[in-house]
Amino acid sequence: MNHDGVTISLCMIVKNEERTLPGCLACLKDLVDEMVIVDTGSTDGTVDFVQRYAERLRRERGQERVHLYHFDWIDDFAAARNFAFSKATGDYIYSADADETIDAENVRKFHALKEALDPRIEIVQMVYDNETEFRSVYNTRRELRPKLFRRLRTFAWESPIHEKVRTEPVVYDSDIVILHRPEGEHAGRDLVNFRRALERGLALDRRLFTMYAREVWMGGSEDDFLQAEYYFAQEADAGERSVDEIKMACCVAAHAARLRNDLLSFMKYALKCVAAEGCSEICCELGDYYLKGADPREALLWYTNAALQDGGGTESLLDLRSRGSIALSGIADCYEALGDAEQERIYRQQAAEWGTNEPTL
Repeated sequence: MNHDGVTISLCMIVKNEERTLPGCLACLKDLVDEMVIVDTGSTDGTVDFVQRYAERLRRERGQERVHLYHFDWIDDFAAARNFAFSKATGDYIYSADADETIDAENVRKFHALKEALDPRIEIVQMVYDNETEFRSVYNTRRELRPKLFRRLRTFAWESPIHEKVRTEPVVYDSDIVILHRPEGEHAGRDLVNFRRALERGLALDRRLFTMYAREVWMGGSEDDFLQAEYYFAQEADAGERSVDEIKMACCVAAHAARLRNDLLSFMKYALKCVAAEGCSEICCELGDYYLKGADPREALLWYTNAALQDGGGTESLLDLRSRGSIALSGIADCYEALGDAEQERIYRQQAAEWGTNEPTL
């Protein structure tokens, strides 16, 4: 029960989360004033757990604090989250996924924030600590993300002269750390949703286009690349997107062509990307091509160009590791093929140490 500060509604959408949901709710139960949990079609014990959990909190605290709803899945995460938000009654909404937890130190920080939060603040960002073991769209170990939202937004006039209504949200960047620890990859689920959205005729804006390319590149299977090839090849050929978007499209199309052993198409999209100043991902693609073709010296040129730092070489568009550990490992592979054990050792060590600096994109 909240006695000081604002009230907070936890809003979640879940599906088959019986393994991770208990830990998530355990660290939030004393922080939030109600829990809105929307199930989108679980086939495991998720719903039974939520029902038992709701009954236990009801007995312990003498009030209804957990509200379970069902939402028919329509391949639309936004629709499901909007439904969950519509059921909230608190001053603020905390949006969480089942594979997130908060440790004791950050729970204390969250309590302090709740008690002292200025109601004029409309969005609170928190530090999202990603697990990068599973290949996904996450390029960063830590990043700020909006997590707490004012439920009802008010509009006010500002400025004594030429007054106007403030429409930009008031955002506060907190130092609260959310631990994101998925038990497996989510890319497969997300890629299916992208393909279905494209089949329905959805036009991808820059953000969604980048997310789709990154999902395929970092978490996609060979089949995912082959299914995405036609779309990205079309976008690369149309020339209607930004230079960076065209280069992203070329990366996906080139890799898919290489999977099909289609050298003509592979070189078409690789060189189209290089002509636009390239990117580290396509340099690694060319490095892989030449190394597998038993030409380690040519491969070394491309891997080195991908890995060059301090203003040299190329930039990364999809996966920061293509300019770091992936390129450095490629260089080590080249030196191994060339019989240079000392250089191989140096670059293997650099590849192993590269991720210690918590890179950001």
